[in-house]
Amino acid sequence: MPSPPERILILGGTAEAAKLAAELVEQGKTTVITALAGRTEYPASLAGDVRIGGFGGVDGLAAYLSTEGITRVIDATHPFARQISANAIEACRKADVPLTVHLRLQWLEQPGDRWIMVETLEAAAQTLPQGARVFLALGRQYIDLFAQRTDCHFVIRMVDAPSTPLPFTHADIILGKAAADWEAEKALLEGHAITHLVTRNSGGEASYGKIIAARKLELPVVMIARPVAC
Repeated sequence: MPSPPERILILGGTAEAAKLAAELVEQGKTTVITALAGRTEYPASLAGDVRIGGFGGVDGLAAYLSTEGITRVIDATHPFARQISANAIEACRKADVPLTVHLRLQWLEQPGDRWIMVETLEAAAQTLPQGARVFLALGRQYIDLFAQRTDCHFVIRMVDAPSTPLPFTHADIILGKAAADWEAEKALLEGHAITHLVTRNSGGEASYGKIIAARKLELPVVMIARPVAC
């Protein structure tokens, strides 16, 4: 008797997760559900089914796995999404569902890079010199801490326009996503007279363009290291 088709839950929100969903759907005979946190107002279309929103912690995720008959979970979330990754480990254990983790390789400093390595957002904000023009390559939930640096000017790239004014004294907002095209990223940094880049070591190719651009321009990059748990 043939085994029932797989029902795979991908914990997504990354380019790698989208690619994986497309590959699995193309193979056929598998139901693929990609779970998104819902931070982006208009997420890109994905192959298979999509679930948006949280699960309600470990117990909520475990219940979802059991109720939906999930046969396998793939964690392809952002390397800094520590909570959902930790929840997935415990929920899969409780529901007795296999878990596969797809973790991007982190970026490595290359000749010509001018990285300033820090461990936290707080350290990143404190590292910036007075009068810096800073490109904040961070998610919306991570930028408010930098508003205390009223002596700096920030350029903030966001996928969605903010629903309320940001708490910055000096800031420009540009809408869009990170690009792999380093020449486009270089033009952006030059156009805004950026002196410093702040980013997390997310890894991956999709957003590496800004790192190359900073290297070409010999700009300091305040690089927030991945948590040890990642």
